[in-house]
Amino acid sequence: MKLFKTIQTWFENQEHLFYLFLAILMAPNLALCVTEPMTPLAKVCNILLPLGCYYVLMTLSRNCGKMLWFLFLFVFLGAFQIVLLYLFGQSIIAVDMFLNLVTTNSSEALELLDNLLPAIGIVLLLYVPALVMAAISVVRKRKLSTSFMHKQRRRAGATLAIGFLSLLGAELQGADYEITTELYPLNVCYNAKLAVERTALTEHYHASSRDFSYHARATHPQRRREVYVMVIGETSRADNWQLFGYNRATNPRLSEQSGLVTFPKTLSESNTTHKSVPMLLSGVNACDFDSIYYRKGIITAFKEAGFHTAFFSNQRRNHSFIDFFGMEADTYDFIKEDSADTHYNPSDEELLNLVTKELDRGAEKEFIVLHAYGSHFNYHERYPGDKACFTPDYPTEAEPKNRPQLVNAYDNTIRQTDDLLARLILLLETQEADAAVAYTSDHGEDIFDDARLLFLHASPVPSYYQLHVPLLLWMSPGYRTNYPEHWQAAMANRDKDISSSHSFFHTVLDLAGIATPYANNSLSVVSTRYAMRPRVYLTDHNKPAPLTRVGMKKEDFEMLRKKGIGEWGE
Repeated sequence: MKLFKTIQTWFENQEHLFYLFLAILMAPNLALCVTEPMTPLAKVCNILLPLGCYYVLMTLSRNCGKMLWFLFLFVFLGAFQIVLLYLFGQSIIAVDMFLNLVTTNSSEALELLDNLLPAIGIVLLLYVPALVMAAISVVRKRKLSTSFMHKQRRRAGATLAIGFLSLLGAELQGADYEITTELYPLNVCYNAKLAVERTALTEHYHASSRDFSYHARATHPQRRREVYVMVIGETSRADNWQLFGYNRATNPRLSEQSGLVTFPKTLSESNTTHKSVPMLLSGVNACDFDSIYYRKGIITAFKEAGFHTAFFSNQRRNHSFIDFFGMEADTYDFIKEDSADTHYNPSDEELLNLVTKELDRGAEKEFIVLHAYGSHFNYHERYPGDKACFTPDYPTEAEPKNRPQLVNAYDNTIRQTDDLLARLILLLETQEADAAVAYTSDHGEDIFDDARLLFLHASPVPSYYQLHVPLLLWMSPGYRTNYPEHWQAAMANRDKDISSSHSFFHTVLDLAGIATPYANNSLSVVSTRYAMRPRVYLTDHNKPAPLTRVGMKKEDFEMLRKKGIGEWGE
């Protein structure tokens, strides 16, 4: 009882709370000095300058509880930052993380919630008691002494002055130092501003893209029936595909499929769905991503060329470019939206029923886009239990000790995708048409693959496993007979370095014989003009950067070398 009273007395002391609140505000800065590759002076600046600012602000009122609540925005950002560090191990809150808050649907968020409980627990223990004590201080109108405040203001001013000197030193020490990227929380506030600006641009997309046209036309003979299907997978990494050298039978059906070409050296230019999928669907890439705000998608190009178009998705709408481009189609369906149940979890194979109905229309020229849910976590929910080939696939909690079970479940999702594509091909083989299928995934996934113990995707710093994606093409016998040049070019290009974000759009247009000023055959892997380009990654600020400058680690480059994937840039 005596100990309890001692603790209570300590926390009721306003001077103690003043320093405690300062320490809590500085917790993210201290953590980032450990996790981020900053120069020594940049680390000093990352401590002293924010500390000086918080210190000055805390001295504006004799009630320290009032000031902590006044600074609640930074408390919230601190909590968000700590959760992010727990999840990914490094980096500040990126623009994409803010955008994910508005583009990730509730069901996806709930799937990850269980795995964030430790981080949420840390945040609750760190911040909630402090906010409660601050509220009590406000309600009881407790005050710090005038002499204490005068002393703290002098210390705060000195700390702030030294902080600005350290900022000057950090800028002189590192030529690449930028205050808007390296000084927390200014960098996070800057990213929040960019997120707001991008959201506003997205809101006005329909107006800004209204007059856009591909000026597309078909060049193939009108007398032949044609069917082209673009399939965009989810979270599927090439390393777990049997077709790309994996030692498990994750592609038993496609491995026996004729007319198939695989491209083992394919990387995505983004590890986030809300960027990678629009690049696949519209032809924008890391080098001109911001042009997306006035462009339409590939479906519009096919419509202009006289094709009947359809878009079927096993993901929920989230008011993003994926929705906008999909809804350009003559027929579209987001099958998760077909049920009022927010927990409705249809299998990707349901998409085949819609494809069958679409083909039954008998359109002479048909273009279909499928957006699957593929291998998105939680993996064991992506396939029927009776189709689990690799077991045990439980438990599924995201912990390193569960990696064998998680990999089993993940590999089962790849087999499910294998079955989906094989059945799609079989369906097209029954059509009296020249047909082709193009498949790639938006990005890959980390599954505790090395000593870094990374998991999931969309981390602020990408990894090899998040970028190396499968890319494959299938052409029907009739198509190969009528357009042998595309088959021969694909075979010739299959071992070359490829960016799915650069090439997928142009390849599909080339397969279908669609001419448009926006098509570039040197980016099409079914063209003899295909030319490899240096690798780039789309940064958080929508700029292209060589892989050597986006924070990737030696483990990532070792894997790139192992797979023979080159052209990283400098």
